[in-house]
Amino acid sequence: MQRLYDFIRRHPTGVDFFWALVVLGISVVSVVSPQPRGYGTDSTALILSLTVPLCAVIALRQRLPEKMLLLAVGLGVAQLALDVATVPADFAFLVIVYTVAAKGARWASRTALVTGLCASPVAQLRWSDGDLGIGANIAITVFQGVPFALAWVLGDSVRTRRAYFAQLEERAARLEKEREAQAKVAVAAERARIARELHDVVAHNVSVMVVQADGAAYVLDAAPDQAKKALETISSTGRQALAEMRRLLGVLRTGEHQEAGEYVPQPDVQQIEELVEECRGSGLPVDFKVEGTPRQLPSGVELTAYRIVQEALTNTRKHGGPNAGASVRLVYFDDGLGLLIEDDGKGAPHELYEEGGYDGQGHGLIGMRERVGMVGGTLDAGPRPGGGFRISALLPLKPAH
Repeated sequence: MQRLYDFIRRHPTGVDFFWALVVLGISVVSVVSPQPRGYGTDSTALILSLTVPLCAVIALRQRLPEKMLLLAVGLGVAQLALDVATVPADFAFLVIVYTVAAKGARWASRTALVTGLCASPVAQLRWSDGDLGIGANIAITVFQGVPFALAWVLGDSVRTRRAYFAQLEERAARLEKEREAQAKVAVAAERARIARELHDVVAHNVSVMVVQADGAAYVLDAAPDQAKKALETISSTGRQALAEMRRLLGVLRTGEHQEAGEYVPQPDVQQIEELVEECRGSGLPVDFKVEGTPRQLPSGVELTAYRIVQEALTNTRKHGGPNAGASVRLVYFDDGLGLLIEDDGKGAPHELYEEGGYDGQGHGLIGMRERVGMVGGTLDAGPRPGGGFRISALLPLKPAH
């Protein structure tokens, strides 16, 4: 049974030819039968001349539905004109009505419906039985017209169902494309975030190494122990930078993220104090204070706060001059975390900050604004009255989930 079903699905035209031959055989048997027809012509040749084309309508209905409909209409008109009464091959009229309703052009579907509904009353008028009353003839007309209406309704419902499934497939394909596009956008956003992380890691650690190297070279002869300590700081800072860079570049290389943050380091607010101690160890005086009651923060806010302080202190070392000092304030409000980082150094020209950064590669202040914007905060940066530079930010607090 399954093989038969598969064959029918793969060879619909062959199945139509088979049924056309079956209908043709039944029609031939009925034509050559010696029983009198009672009405209509008895000419075997004339009946067969219409029967064969009607069977052809069945055989070719799926290949040429519109043309077979026109052929069927023409054969129906010829049947009326030549007084060829109903034969088994007239089953082709129902078949073609269903076919064009299911897969034919819209004009063909409408034509099939109108023609099918008109066929029954016209045939009843052509071959009416005078012994029956008007009511009986009307009942016969309605009874003969119902199969045509049902055939069209069934075919149109099949068309509607196919269109619905085609719409579902199109929607699924569109959603798949949208998911792919969203995935590409997410990947691009993640890579941009990693690039910012990489910039912060490299800028901070390299600046520490440069400051320590300059100090070691200055005191190498006068204070060898201090120079040795500076070289040790350079070594440990370089190893830390390499480790973080390796994790970050591993994400870019593989395009995959492992759980538990194995690749990307996620500093938090608690590590700001360690960052300040590191800056103090490199020779930059930093005054650090926390105001308000510390509380749990969303991870995005924690990372943003850390990176802003890191970027600000890095650029104080780079642009503040040899005698610059800095201050860092963390203020916990009821609905936000405030950051205030100031220095009293000579600073870099304000245009350099606005044009995209301290390294001339489009980072710096723009990177800070991007980070703050991602968590819905505000950032204000510019020269400080009396000299130096000031960066203040307000990061909204949301319940950590």
